[in-house]
Amino acid sequence: MSDPLPAAQPVVATSRRFLDQRLRMQMLRLVDAVEAQRSLLKASAVLCVTQPALTKSIQELESILQVRLFDRHSRGMIPTEAGLRFARAARRILADIRHLDEELDELANPSFGSITLGALPVAASGVLPGALTRLKLSNPNIKIRLHQGSTEQLLPLLAANEIEIVVGRLYQPVMPDDFTRETLWHEPLSICARSDHPLFSLPLVTIDDLKRYELILPSLGQRMGQEISDLVSKLRLRSERATHSSSHGFIREILHATELIAITPRLMMAGDLARGTLGIVPVHIGSPERPAGLITVTGRELTPTCQTFVGQLHGYVAEIVERSIGPMNSSG
Repeated sequence: MSDPLPAAQPVVATSRRFLDQRLRMQMLRLVDAVEAQRSLLKASAVLCVTQPALTKSIQELESILQVRLFDRHSRGMIPTEAGLRFARAARRILADIRHLDEELDELANPSFGSITLGALPVAASGVLPGALTRLKLSNPNIKIRLHQGSTEQLLPLLAANEIEIVVGRLYQPVMPDDFTRETLWHEPLSICARSDHPLFSLPLVTIDDLKRYELILPSLGQRMGQEISDLVSKLRLRSERATHSSSHGFIREILHATELIAITPRLMMAGDLARGTLGIVPVHIGSPERPAGLITVTGRELTPTCQTFVGQLHGYVAEIVERSIGPMNSSG
């Protein structure tokens, strides 16, 4: 069922808008929902309002703003440039209100904080489980929300204050931006295999020894995929029968159950390396260091709960480096 298509009325700016006096929180929520769903039917379900009521609210808001926010098409609601800008602003304001609510809760009861994190795939499966376990053990009442995605997906959320901090691989921006990047560790590409793999019984492992085994390779992002592909070509490993997977769990199971070997960022398997069920094959493959750590908004103060998390992350990284899962340098 398609959205009804009320005739779009031209909106002409004629006077001051007085947005600070006339906008209501529900108006921010409805634009957020319509822009995200691109459908009046779906947005009305999300907001628990009727379609006629939603249409009327949009028309009222467009009258206040003196611009059209959406173009009505048979394929749905298409935001105008003004609609996109309003939606971005609405999400920032709603995020700020949520954070204010959480900060007031923290003032009332400091042990009941919350944190919203962004994580790149390798960090989400590697260092974060251990760091968050430490956080929950020391602060069991803290609420944690985690958004996993690529750098391109997470940075807009960080800028809009929908997440407080991003954890993962640090890429230098093409152009200067408003983010601060702090390197906490390095995650070179390494050869990973189960701890009782035949390679670990050799007195000295060579590249030719690696060529005897089939590969399983992570495909968790275009940039990392290209780095792994380049390394496989450089080492002239057997890639024609390689298994590719975007599932961390699947790669773990295959490594534990077979003699396949993987080329992965070293800390992608941090938990299994710490438990001793997987190991890093001691062979030089010439991987670059690949810095990783934290991304924050320059000049934005972290909440007390987020500062506590950062402290726990520092502690966990130091712990795994001490266990010789690191240091993360290019020799591995």
